[in-house]
Formats: sequence, structure tokens, C-alpha cells
Amino acid sequence: MNGSDSYLKYNPFGKLKNVLKGSPLSHPRPPVKKAAVSKDADNPEIEEKVFLEAMQDVNPIARDKRTAKNVKDRPPDKVKNGLETDTVAQLKNLVMYGEGFVISETPEYMEGTGRDVHPEFARRLHRGDFSIQAHIDLHGLGVAEAKETFEAFLKGAVTSGKRAILIIHGRGLSSPGEPILKNKVREWLTRGHWRKWVIAYASAQSCDGGTGATYVLLRHRPISKGSR
Repeated sequence: MNGSDSYLKYNPFGKLKNVLKGSPLSHPRPPVKKAAVSKDADNPEIEEKVFLEAMQDVNPIARDKRTAKNVKDRPPDKVKNGLETDTVAQLKNLVMYGEGFVISETPEYMEGTGRDVHPEFARRLHRGDFSIQAHIDLHGLGVAEAKETFEAFLKGAVTSGKRAILIIHGRGLSSPGEPILKNKVREWLTRGHWRKWVIAYASAQSCDGGTGATYVLLRHRPISKGSR
């Protein structure tokens, strides 16, 4: 072959070069179909009908099986912090000063009345409605010595016309079991000779010894068999 061999070259995309130099080709976008809007979309009657049809197979929950919703709101942080502060203050006053301590609501509290005496006398005695006229301290004594001292004290009280007296016996916290001396004082007041003189007895207030002491309200004269 002589001459140029350009006729042997085949370039089918050669003309595209001239096309690309011109304006870029635009690709047609498919048309966007608009969603069909029902004419009845805003019709409340149609909506209610559709809802009822959807709910026709639904059974309501029985009223007795429903779980009540707790609608109580949590207290704000300020209120919560205020309550905690008040609680701490009350506990501090209880430990340091005994404020808020109700003796009559403790297991150590004791009270009682004589025959045919209304229980209100014991409650009034504990409240301090009767002025204490004499007192005796049996705390630390043995049972025998305490009984002898108790007998002498009550004899002197009734002889001198004392009506409201205070007997200090301790709480018995050092006793291995129940408070021995405290229980003995209650026994001496409710049995034997002195029960005829007792109108009522009750644990004392905190200022007079609390459950470690007992108020006693005495009669003018002992109750007799005839008056019973």
C-alpha cells in the first residue's frame, strides 16, 4: 500500500467531540404525578364512617379490668427540697430537744385506772392536767429496797392528803429482759393494798422522766367493798 493509511482508521465517535463543545444535553425528567385528592377528605361524616367501619370488630375493655392512670404530678424540685429540709429539721429537733416525740404512741407507754374509773382520767393525768404534789426516785434500787421506799412514800402521801404524785423508776434498759422495777411499780399500784387508793396512773411527760416515771392520781379515801 502506498500513501496514507488513514482510510484504515475507523472512529465512529469522532463527531461527538463537536457536539460536546456546544450546549450540554438536557435530560428530560419524567412528569410528577399529583396525588389524587379525594373530594371527601375534609368531610367529617365520611371520616366518622370510615372510623366506625375500621373499629367494628374491636371490643372495648371492661371497666373493672381497666388500669387507672396515675395522674399525680411529681412535686417540683423546690417543693421536694423544701420537704426534705423540713424532715431533717424535725429529726434534728427530735434528737436534740425531744420535739415531736409522742410518748403515748410508744410501746413503753403505760396507763391504767381503778375500778369503775373512766379512761379519760389516765389520759388527762398524762397530759399534765393535775399538778404534781410529791415525787420519789426509785431508780437504781433493788426490788426489796424499792418496795420498802414505795410503801413509805405512798403512806406519807395519803396521810398528808396528796392527790397527784410522781414515781421515778427508770425505763429498765439495763435489764436483761423486761424492765423489772417499772413492772413492779405497776404491780404495786394495781394489786394489794394500794389499788384501793389509785384513781389512775400513766407514764409521765418527757419533762418529768417520760416512760421512766409514772404519774399517780390518788383518792381522798380508799375504795371500800360497799362502794364497789
